[in-house]
Amino acid sequence: MGFTLAFAICALGTAGLFYLDRDKSVRSSKALWLPVIWLWIIGSRPPSDWIQIWFGLGQMRQGSGLDAQLDGSPVDAFIFMALSAAAIAVLFHRGKSTVGLLRSSLPVLIFFVYCAASCLWSPFPDVAFKRWIKDVGDLAMVFVVATDPDPVAALRRIFTRVGFVLLPASILLIRYSPIGRGFGPDGSPSNLGVTTNKNALGLIAYIVLLGAVWSFLYLFRAKRGPNRTRQLVARGTLVAFGVAVLQQAHSDTSTVSFALGAFLLVTTSLSFFTRRPGRVHALVLTILLSSGIAFLSGAEATIAGAFGKNPNLSDRTIIWAAVIPLCPDPVIGAGFESFWNGYGKYATKGLSKYERGLNSAHDGYIEVYLNLGWIGLSLISLLLLIGYQRAYAAFRRNPEVGSLMLAFVASIAVYNITEAGFRILTPTWLFLLLVLVGSRSIAASSGGGAGKPG
Repeated sequence: MGFTLAFAICALGTAGLFYLDRDKSVRSSKALWLPVIWLWIIGSRPPSDWIQIWFGLGQMRQGSGLDAQLDGSPVDAFIFMALSAAAIAVLFHRGKSTVGLLRSSLPVLIFFVYCAASCLWSPFPDVAFKRWIKDVGDLAMVFVVATDPDPVAALRRIFTRVGFVLLPASILLIRYSPIGRGFGPDGSPSNLGVTTNKNALGLIAYIVLLGAVWSFLYLFRAKRGPNRTRQLVARGTLVAFGVAVLQQAHSDTSTVSFALGAFLLVTTSLSFFTRRPGRVHALVLTILLSSGIAFLSGAEATIAGAFGKNPNLSDRTIIWAAVIPLCPDPVIGAGFESFWNGYGKYATKGLSKYERGLNSAHDGYIEVYLNLGWIGLSLISLLLLIGYQRAYAAFRRNPEVGSLMLAFVASIAVYNITEAGFRILTPTWLFLLLVLVGSRSIAASSGGGAGKPG
């Protein structure tokens, strides 16, 4: 089968999934398309890449997805700014809801203010500030979802609208186009799909798949509903696509993170936890402590070796040892998203595999330390703790919504042990912000999440 025919079949199949999942009884704001488009971009390639691919200008950047989006072309900058401006305009229109959400988001706002201040000591303050502006765009998209008239239905539609496009397209490109395949730093072949590296592909698959499982489980338990059967087909298909893409990405971190999140989704839905919500603390604490102890004791290397993986976690331990001493100031760091511009280039000395340069520490906590120092790392730790508290409060009020929030907090915390997921324009960071900002309002919604599928 040629690419053109496969593309036509993929497009018709995607349209069919949207048709099956439609529900006129639940109305989300048209503004919801703004975070959907935002996720289409940060979950795949920069718009300038797609334009070049569409016009046949050659194979695009590989292995530098986040860097390409941070320092992309004027076309990319214009699109990000336009989406951010549109989101801010929507939030002004929703004045009362926006103000209420801002008041409850003080910890997040403090972190953003510190990040803005850190641009002052960055070796490239203008670049750092432009990146901070894009991070404000992440936050604006989260506010658009959380202030939607029916935030539960909006959240479900986020997952379906993003997943129906990116996941089938990834399989299409992997099987029928050289754009969907590439090579890792060591020269080994890897599947890229709609992204620029296998870890980015695994990440978007993990996030969308976790949301798809959550949505499917709700529909499955609902028993009744005028659109239930065809929506089950659509969302079940999305789950299948997510599993397929996650498997083809060969990203161990994303696979483990999804498995952890899915485990929490299923177990916290049991009456054992819904009747006694306090038991959730023991469950989550056990999971996080097990992960932390395994990491600190070096057990993760033993486990990796037992499964035929590189005991140094694909050179991560080598990278960590090389970059930590390069932090210019342990207290305040290099400045917001600035380490790899000014200091990271020295980390590749003696690492022949990374002659083209690194752009990530492959550990979210170390990444924050390098850019924002111990102050930033303390603030991120505090945000994770507050995120968990708010997810738990949401669980007590609405177990269905709270289970997803708990799954995101726990799995994102674990994901960042071996990948940098607290960076701007990454799905993990956006959904952590969603937990921090929107847990209360989404759990309090009596719309699509409480009454009927959305």
